[in-house]
Parts: sequence; C-alpha cells; structure tokens
Amino acid sequence: MITVTGVAVHPVKSTAVRHVDQAQVEPWGLHDDRRWMIVDPTGECLTAREHAPLLTVRAMTATTDPGLPVPLRLRAPDVEPLDVDQPHADPVTVTVHGRSLDAVCAPPEATTWLTAALGIDGLRLVHVHRPRPLNPQYGLPGEATAFADGYPVTLASAASLRRLDDWVTDGALEREDVARHPMAVDRFRPNLVVDGDLEAFEEDHWRSVLIGDVSFRVVKAVDRCVLTTIDPTTLERGHEPIRTLARHRRRDGRTWFAMHLVPQVRGVVRVGDEVTPGR
Repeated sequence: MITVTGVAVHPVKSTAVRHVDQAQVEPWGLHDDRRWMIVDPTGECLTAREHAPLLTVRAMTATTDPGLPVPLRLRAPDVEPLDVDQPHADPVTVTVHGRSLDAVCAPPEATTWLTAALGIDGLRLVHVHRPRPLNPQYGLPGEATAFADGYPVTLASAASLRRLDDWVTDGALEREDVARHPMAVDRFRPNLVVDGDLEAFEEDHWRSVLIGDVSFRVVKAVDRCVLTTIDPTTLERGHEPIRTLARHRRRDGRTWFAMHLVPQVRGVVRVGDEVTPGR
C-alpha cells in the first residue's frame, strides 16, 4: 500500500513550510496554499532563492492553525506578529517569474512589517484576485493556479528522496567530503509526500493519482531550482541536491525531482490516505 505521509501548505509564497494533518483541495490547489505573495516595487514576486530569510517568516491561517480569528497572521524573528485582514481594493497586476496575474494589496502596515522583518524597503503583501491559467503546453482549458511557480499541487515520493540521499552520500564518499545528514523533503516544498510499496522515481510514470477520494491529473515532473540548495532551517547554501540531480536526473538541460498535479475534483486530503496511481 502507498499512503500519504505528509501534507503541507505555504500560505505566503516562499515562506516557511507549514505541515498539516489535512487540507481541502480546490481547483487552484490546496486551500490556503500560496494564496498570498510578497512582491517588490515592480510587482515581481520575492522568493527565498534571492532572499533566504523569507524562510524564517511563518504564515498562519485557519488551515495551519484551526480557530485562528484572522485570515492571515505573520510571525518572524525579532518582530511582533502581524494580523492581516482579507484585502478589499482594486486589483493590481503582479508577476510570478514574469507571468502576470491580478492581485489585491494588503494594507500599508504589511509593508512596514515586511521592512522590519526582512530589511527590504518597498515590499508589498498581496492576495490572489484571479488565478493564472496554466502553461498551455501542459495545462488544459480552465485549469489555473494561484501564486505557485507552475502548477497547483506538488507531490514527492519518500522512496525517491531516499534514493537521492544515497546518491548524495556516494558522491560525498567519492570526493572524500564530510558525511552529511539526510536531506529534508521540505527543501523541495511539496504539498503531498507519499511512501510505502513503491520504487524510487516510480512516480515519473504515473498519469493520474487517486488520494483518498480525490483524483489528480499528473502533469509533468518538477524542474528544480537553486532554492533546493538552501537548508530551510539553517539557511546555509550548498551544492546539493542540484549537483547530484545533475548527475543522475538531468535531461533537457534541467534537473528533476517530484511531480506536478492538477486536482480533478474538490475534496480533502489527509495524512494516512491511501494513494492509488494510474499508469
């Protein structure tokens, strides 16, 4: 049997991963996942790949903290928490790595808080207003996402991570490097982690997946970026896992780990749900 061993959301894009026991599934992805985003003065998203301290910002919502009395609460080291109401204003155009969509700006006090927390002037906190259609090369008509880089849901396999860790260890031994701890799956920021009776990278060949009662279309593998080389706890940068992925999982000039999914129905996914792949 294959089961879900982890569910996670990222209420504000590129901030700390929030692990949950369950999450509602909507057409744009998991509820409260990447519905908020921090943008620079030009409207382009700010991510931890450029500014690693974003990973120290902890975003709380009713999904991550049931009973929370506000839509969003932000916490970060050395600053007071900030409660943010749902913004109501005319939409503005923002971009996710150059791809445009509409968003609504949070009140100015969010900018003040972000300056104090991150040390950067002119940042704005925005909430998604209208989702962005998916890349037509892979997306179907009507499919969309909020502030995710590409697609609504990301699934990772613990078996594949174990194989990757073995490769990293083998490479370190060849280079006579210092031994290192196994890599946390949070580096890859998946929404869903699965484990059980499956081979490493078996998910590459899935075309669909049923999780509990919720069906997903498997779109494509995820091409990985430099964000995976930042330790989400210490913020230290290194060469892994990109160096090892480039050796074992490189094609078309990119490195690949985990899979993009698109929900086909609404529902709820939970830790412990049975996973049924369609090949």
